[in-house]
Amino acid sequence: MKFENTLSYAQQLDAQDPLHPLREEFLFPQQNGKPFIYLCGNSLGLQPKSAKEVLGKQLDNWQNLAVEGWFEGETPWMFYHKELKELMAPIVGAKPAEVCPMNTLTVNLHLLLVSFYRPDQKKFKIIMEAGAFPSDQYALESQVRFHGFDPEDAIIEIAPRPGEYTLRTEDITRIIAENADQLALVLFGGINYFSGQWFDMPAITKAGHDAGAIVGFDLAHAAGNVPLQLHDWQVDFACWCTYKYQNSGPGGIGAIFIHENHFADDQMNRFAGWWGYQESIRFKMEKGFIPEPGADGWQVSCTQVMPMALYHASLKIFEQAGFMEPLRKKSLSLTAYLIYVIGEVNATIGTEQYKIITPANENERGAQLSIIAKGDAKAVFNKLVENNVLGDWREPNVIRFGPAPLYNSFEDIYRAGELLLQLSREEAI
Repeated sequence: MKFENTLSYAQQLDAQDPLHPLREEFLFPQQNGKPFIYLCGNSLGLQPKSAKEVLGKQLDNWQNLAVEGWFEGETPWMFYHKELKELMAPIVGAKPAEVCPMNTLTVNLHLLLVSFYRPDQKKFKIIMEAGAFPSDQYALESQVRFHGFDPEDAIIEIAPRPGEYTLRTEDITRIIAENADQLALVLFGGINYFSGQWFDMPAITKAGHDAGAIVGFDLAHAAGNVPLQLHDWQVDFACWCTYKYQNSGPGGIGAIFIHENHFADDQMNRFAGWWGYQESIRFKMEKGFIPEPGADGWQVSCTQVMPMALYHASLKIFEQAGFMEPLRKKSLSLTAYLIYVIGEVNATIGTEQYKIITPANENERGAQLSIIAKGDAKAVFNKLVENNVLGDWREPNVIRFGPAPLYNSFEDIYRAGELLLQLSREEAI
């Protein structure tokens, strides 16, 4: 597509965009009486306008039904998660039985590692990307120590080649193969939070399985962002938060995926709780844990109704959008336009003032661009915020822009680029 760096062109693209009306389903933060150009959906998604209504209904149920709300009303809490499962499954390419909303991301990661990290004296190593989100690093360090191993020996981190910002798939698969004899687990992010690189998840999964290892993913920056096919790719397990691209609110409910291949493994360890017990006989209150079939059997505590209600509000908008295929189509166009606009800014200035470190290949990125600004990058970020453009700052020098296709527009992209150019011309940076 041949882009143009004009307001009229951006508005024309918005007029042709079938998803553009969904922008009206969200509330935008404001500053000095003006809405932000919000490019931070990769950190915290916007609030759906329907969130208060959906949450209000559950508050009414609590008020009017109290404890009977677990079994009475339009959405009995006992079964509330099941409607969410039907809406979640298309977002990650799973069967409804393979997913479950519960807990928060790192809690879920620990629970899944209890089941899927089963080291012995021969196969105990874990491969992950260097520069993974810190919570993953901390979780793996503590799990390794819990099993009596030294993280320095047990955890292998794969870093980009010197002078590069992203990983090469051939390096990942090679290192997996080289460590096959001692490898117990491959755990990668679906998308690296810092660089915005979308890893080749099918290739990593195949390489891990060929090495005799379990393969799992942290999909915090991938779920609701890029099209996933966890079931078809034979991924063993995954977990994610829902407050980024899936707009469930700060600290919103987490979610898990467990491939159905593991459902029949009655020897699998798990930290059990009441809500994972077989639903049909749960209230007999008997000893001896019998798991509910599927991912639901990994539940520990009872349904978190209010966080699930907020997530439900957003999932209904995903359903209205047609789930991931149309969202991905728009996302590719939005991000490509942002790349073009930044290139135009650099060309006008006459230097690469803004260097994009996210992969140029559209199949290796989602709705995020990570940008290094020359000079005082934090000053650039602060000036953007002062002028109602809100991205995300990451130390030491990266500005992340995350145009979310549910609510961002091409005009947002144009105006963000216009401001970058203005700041550069004013030598504000």
